[in-house]
Amino acid sequence: MVNLASKEHAATRKATREALGVTLAKLAAEGQPIVAVDADLAGSTTMQRFADAADDNKDKLFNCGIAEQNMIGVAAGLSLTGHIAFTGSFAVFGTGRVYDQIRNTLAYSKLNVKITPTHAGISVGADGGSHQMLEDLSLMRGIPHMKVVIPADYEAACGALRAAAKTPGPVYIRLGRAAVPCLYEEATELEIGHSYVLAEGSDATVIACGVEVNEALMAREILLEEGISIEVIDAFSLKPFDEETLLTSAAKTGCVVAAEEHSVRGGLCSTVAEVLARRHPIPCEFVAMQDAFGKSASYEELLVFFKLDAPSIVEAVKKALARKRI
Repeated sequence: MVNLASKEHAATRKATREALGVTLAKLAAEGQPIVAVDADLAGSTTMQRFADAADDNKDKLFNCGIAEQNMIGVAAGLSLTGHIAFTGSFAVFGTGRVYDQIRNTLAYSKLNVKITPTHAGISVGADGGSHQMLEDLSLMRGIPHMKVVIPADYEAACGALRAAAKTPGPVYIRLGRAAVPCLYEEATELEIGHSYVLAEGSDATVIACGVEVNEALMAREILLEEGISIEVIDAFSLKPFDEETLLTSAAKTGCVVAAEEHSVRGGLCSTVAEVLARRHPIPCEFVAMQDAFGKSASYEELLVFFKLDAPSIVEAVKKALARKRI
């Protein structure tokens, strides 16, 4: 297990995107050859904070304009000169519009570029279905050589960016717009390839990623009042995926719920199903976006509407428990 945030720190809400600019600035100040490449959204992605942090950084932020495919090409070229290149933009543009360039230019050659778009998932809120990227994990997970990381809060995002900087080759980090509670204590170090048990339990396992980790912890409190104990796992790293942490928990509890703010196809739910089918078949339920685009509303309203909130996880746990007892 890792150390969770104190009550005081847990009351703080920050978007995971807020980690991007400040962490890149710290890495550069430590002497790492960081460059940032954005597609005319440096303010929204917070990459502008990297450029503003030091005079030396001003020439290390490259604004490619509304030309996301070119952004990937520029980042690829910079990586070949010895730099660690981080790309910005929104997730719908930074993965969907540039899929071919990521696949054939970056991943095929194992270039040292980190894909770090923001505004992923329905947490984009009022921007609506056209901008709510729900297929990015599926796209990135399917690409050979690509590592995929999903931070649950601001501190995890800082840790993910640091881990990516020291990991050779392409890495995708999913960042969001919505301010979410801080779950981890400050300066927590997380590793690519690992999941983390945040709360131990005996009746069911809930493995979640991103904003759904906090919902899972809230569901745990609801279920405890009913005498049901669930183990909560943060699937920080989707690829490589930490199979052993999931399997150890599944063997103890006998049923699993996977929860993600992403399509039910191709992301965490698919990964969990693949592992359990192959190594430990047990009842499993999914809390995720079904075969649908998002809608325009507040983040909190959308969580409820699409059944991604804590009560929906509670319902899924009870379904899994009922199947376990058959």
